[in-house]
Amino acid sequence: MKKIVLRLWRIWFYFVVALPVPFLFPFLAIALTHPKGYTFVFWVARNIWASFILFCCGFYSKIRFAKPLPTGTSYVLVANHTSYIDPFLMLRVSKNPFVFVGKKELVKTPIFGYLYKRAAIMVDRSDRKSRWAVYDRANQKLALGYSICIFPEVSYEDDTVFLNDFKRGAFKIAIEHQLPVVPMVFFDCKRKQPWYPRFGYPGELRVQTYPEILPPKTIEELEVLLAASRKVIDKGLRDDPKGHQFEAVALEKAIVKAAS
Repeated sequence: MKKIVLRLWRIWFYFVVALPVPFLFPFLAIALTHPKGYTFVFWVARNIWASFILFCCGFYSKIRFAKPLPTGTSYVLVANHTSYIDPFLMLRVSKNPFVFVGKKELVKTPIFGYLYKRAAIMVDRSDRKSRWAVYDRANQKLALGYSICIFPEVSYEDDTVFLNDFKRGAFKIAIEHQLPVVPMVFFDCKRKQPWYPRFGYPGELRVQTYPEILPPKTIEELEVLLAASRKVIDKGLRDDPKGHQFEAVALEKAIVKAAS
């Protein structure tokens, strides 16, 4: 019975994600024809779409800021990626418009794919040329005054992994444009809505942001910036008094072991 409820809840999540898109599409499509139209699109995504999804799925966010996010400047947002709910929670973190770097496959999604192609920075992770093209598209978005959000883990759809290694892209952009990196931790998403509907429950989703990390002056120090950012996120997860990341990993490992 529990498995059925979890699967129905996941189906409900997909439904509420898709439901507002046809109604919002005409307004967002028109806005995206304007060079600065993304500001309106971001406002709608943050205040209407994300809020609607979190509420309908029984989630509410509790965001703690180590210090206010930088104002009057672009920055790079990085966080652990553990759930389909993460992008919507990220939208609730920042009032300042940012652009996601995300998977190219989402372009194939009906209606949403049209908007996604024009609003986000797409990347085909299997294509080296596509990965390099991300930097050119990021330059264009940064020139318009937007920030960038990247979930930097090399792979993230394995619920038995506590925190994966990080890719270099986010930190290369930060150094090349001298942008501060704002690391943050999503404490509860892996426990409450993991990638696969084998466990989970609604409730509070906690986020903690940490002081921005200023980029080094040269690209040769990229690994230093990457390591410092990953260390902040890893420590935040390990120091969580509720231990939800550990709990989620243990649950998934037990399920995988029982099925083998």
